[in-house]
Amino acid sequence: MLLPFLFFGLVATAQKTDVDKKLRELGIDLFPPGAPMGNYVKAVRTGNLLYLAGHGPTRADGSNITGKVGKDLTLEQGAQAARQTGVAILSTLKAELGDLNRVKRIVKVLGMVNCTENFTDQPKVMNGFSDLMVAVFGDKGKHARSAVGMFALPSNIAVEIEIIVEVE
Repeated sequence: MLLPFLFFGLVATAQKTDVDKKLRELGIDLFPPGAPMGNYVKAVRTGNLLYLAGHGPTRADGSNITGKVGKDLTLEQGAQAARQTGVAILSTLKAELGDLNRVKRIVKVLGMVNCTENFTDQPKVMNGFSDLMVAVFGDKGKHARSAVGMFALPSNIAVEIEIIVEVE
């Protein structure tokens, strides 16, 4: 669907992204998110912002990608774990919103990488997540981000990511 925009008296058109179609093109299957691991909820909405609790690299079968990047996992495997965390986050977003086309913008991302003390490529690991968000949402997937190293994460997961999303 084309959407018209008025820009200084000129009409331009922009292609609206169909997120479900994009997911199919990327070969991504979403899955029902699991229950929280404690006394909290996976998402809280206030106004037009949706705050998601930390998610790990959970697969559809409920298993996680585990290990320390720089010891048990390579940089590339860490980036793959961050991408899989993105799939888990998309699954929660779909469950919360019903329609991923309601995502107006991925606003802020905090990426925590379970890594050795001398590993310093946390931003490269987090690119696995960020690249997925841009592939799925286009420019709406570009976000502010922090990428930090952690000595340990719950259940030895390789990556934990929390996000803030603007919704329509």
